[in-house]
Amino acid sequence: MRQRIVRMALVAAAVALVLFGVPLAAGLAEFATARELGSLQRLADITARNVYDDLDHDRVPDRLPREDGLAAVALYDEDARLLAGDGPPAGDEEVGRVLRRGLVSAPPGELVVVAPVRDGEDVIAVVRVAGSRSAVLAGLVPVWLGMLALAGLVLVAVWLLARRLARRMARPLEDLARDADRLGAGDFGVRPAPTGMPEVDQVGTALGHTAERLDDLLARERAFSAEASHQLRTPLAGLRLRLESALDRPDGLDRATVTDGLASIDRLERTIDELLLLARERRSGAVPVDLRRLLTEAEAEWTGRLAGDGRKFRTSRPPDLPDPPASAAAVRQIVAVLLDNALQHGAGTVTVTAREAGPDAVALDVADEGPGVAPEDLAGSRGGLGVGLARRLAEAEGGRLTARRSPSVVTLLLPLDPLP
Repeated sequence: MRQRIVRMALVAAAVALVLFGVPLAAGLAEFATARELGSLQRLADITARNVYDDLDHDRVPDRLPREDGLAAVALYDEDARLLAGDGPPAGDEEVGRVLRRGLVSAPPGELVVVAPVRDGEDVIAVVRVAGSRSAVLAGLVPVWLGMLALAGLVLVAVWLLARRLARRMARPLEDLARDADRLGAGDFGVRPAPTGMPEVDQVGTALGHTAERLDDLLARERAFSAEASHQLRTPLAGLRLRLESALDRPDGLDRATVTDGLASIDRLERTIDELLLLARERRSGAVPVDLRRLLTEAEAEWTGRLAGDGRKFRTSRPPDLPDPPASAAAVRQIVAVLLDNALQHGAGTVTVTAREAGPDAVALDVADEGPGVAPEDLAGSRGGLGVGLARRLAEAEGGRLTARRSPSVVTLLLPLDPLP
């Protein structure tokens, strides 16, 4: 990139110098030629006045003036014949133009001017003064060489400036490339520093936000994996304890132990299915939750389980309550965790209530008559309840969990606007 910037700057400077320098050099040549023609014309006019007396007395001037020896001055009679001076034997086109005669053309490469010698209205002779065009152009060579030297200095200055500019422009992009490599290698702490270039800063900001989102996403995935593992280990540990306890008894397994073990296996299967469904939806896009169906499924599952402990289960939902655009698997898993927590640690009737929570959110209240969930349980710092997993799932859906104690009410808040 640096070489390209330097090359483009040099090409632009060279084009500008050519577009400016060539017309300037041509203009200087035209100016010098015009000035030389003016000088020759003045010499011709002076000579014409000086030779008039000799010609008026039918004498041919002995000598004609020469200016610095660079101009050839010649005197022609009315028949275009050379009378005196340095010139072609016969008057050329310029002489003939004055005498109204068609004669030979002036030699190429010469600057020719003429001045008539008049006697009244009659032209009795013509003074011809010729100079060399190459001599005029030769006088401009030092000026042209100076212009070329100045152009060379300009190109050198542009080259030095372009190199510095290229370093200054390329360094932020090279830093961005290194940050992108670090991000690709798994370093999510990439935060490009501002450079003062709006376009580059925009790319750096986008790269920093991408690193931040990836870092947050991976943190959530790790936490989700840890919580899911914990969620599976807890019923497995309970099942193992029951089986070991049954082996220690002389009569072996009884019907109640087998039934309890099968129930634990059923819960494990449901948990695994929910986690697999949740993982698929997190990869392919969530299916919006149907609150009516979710509450119906919860009644079918938890009414019997709570009735086994002599407890009741109730649900309520307003008929016109909108469904939040959240993952159905995630919401089912959250509600399952909260109901399981109410079954294990709560008391009395368990109620799930869906309601509006302002104009932009829907709330699901899971309440019972027990002591409630402690703040450290809601933060996920205490093991065994799975509330931490529910909290992370709620946050992943753009919502949050809140808890109130005595009586226990755990509320899942879900926004009605989809996540950006």
